[in-house]
Amino acid sequence: MTTTAEVEKILADTNLSTELQNIAHKTLQGERITFDEGVYLYEHAELGYLGVLANYIREKKHGDKTYFNRNFHLEPTNLCVYDCKFCSYSRLIKQKEEGWALTMEQMLDIVKKYDNEPVTEVHIVGGVLPQYDVAFYSALFTAIKEHRPDLHVKALTPVEYHYIFKKAKIDYATGMKLMKDAGLQSMPGGGAEIFHPEIREQIAKDKCTGEQWLAIHEEWHKLGMRSNATMLYGHIERFEHRVDHMEKLRELQDRTGGFQTFIPLKFRNQRNQMSNIPEVSVIEDLRNYAIARIYMDNFDHIKAYWAMISRETAQLSLNYGVDDIDGTLDDTTKIYSMAGAEEQTPAMSTKELVNLIKQVGRVAVERDTLYNVVTDFEHVVFEEDKKPQYYKLPVVNNN
Repeated sequence: MTTTAEVEKILADTNLSTELQNIAHKTLQGERITFDEGVYLYEHAELGYLGVLANYIREKKHGDKTYFNRNFHLEPTNLCVYDCKFCSYSRLIKQKEEGWALTMEQMLDIVKKYDNEPVTEVHIVGGVLPQYDVAFYSALFTAIKEHRPDLHVKALTPVEYHYIFKKAKIDYATGMKLMKDAGLQSMPGGGAEIFHPEIREQIAKDKCTGEQWLAIHEEWHKLGMRSNATMLYGHIERFEHRVDHMEKLRELQDRTGGFQTFIPLKFRNQRNQMSNIPEVSVIEDLRNYAIARIYMDNFDHIKAYWAMISRETAQLSLNYGVDDIDGTLDDTTKIYSMAGAEEQTPAMSTKELVNLIKQVGRVAVERDTLYNVVTDFEHVVFEEDKKPQYYKLPVVNNN
């Protein structure tokens, strides 16, 4: 546990800059740090310092609890009308021989494959194609909910919604209400990348702007619904672009309170148009998680996708502000593996996930999509982990 005394020890360090002492003091007092202080952390703070502050905040909010869920991904297509430079997953329509585009029936067959599994969420995201329009997704969400009402539908990003609403000639508010009525229950955080136009224009100029991404989430929040947020880091952006991104999310969260978790996504450089850019180190990954936890004071959760950063780095991140490592996945996503993630077949059983968390001294808690507790595994012993029982053998009386 990171105690108040450990933070006070930082404050007593005379070798620490005034700026870092001030940030530590604010952390101890539960005060918000500024934009300039966020940039200063990126430029000057060492990993050990950041770990103490981030873990202090994490444990103040969640103690040793680390959340995960039992989920699977449904990826309708990897074909896309957009040409994002960092993307290893999608293929342009002219490259359709390298891709897939599932029918409604094929998508529902994937959902039905989990009928006897204790999954709580289907996560739907993929490329953008004209045939997947408002009517298609409305029908898909409705069909999933009719087939399995208890399965939470978390689906599509503002990239898809902006495209299909524009095509249907409806505004964001109308479109999001239609999606909710069809069975959509929450939105994932994808498509955010980096909001600042200086960077967004270079890596994802075709799709929705940062302002449009934020506007769609705001309309969803106005309906009383929840969503997540991401940031793609470790490519051509500068530290001030990361802080600008987090600041815009923090401002929207102040207004709506609709975000649940912030998910920093590491740029992976295999099989995309930015392969010349080296990936950042694990140290930078951990620094980024920690700074996100310190900066995003109005977000309840910071999530690390174990499938993107490896199981070992996910374990390390739990001491740097992270309290959620996503779900079981069951090898249903190709987004990370196609970009060169360590996990080429991302799937973990519940037991594996629980043990991954327990190995670093944290308490594994299965949640549903809205962070309601499904099972607290603190005192759960899996059947095969139980100690062998010894039975008293009968004594043969030879008399």
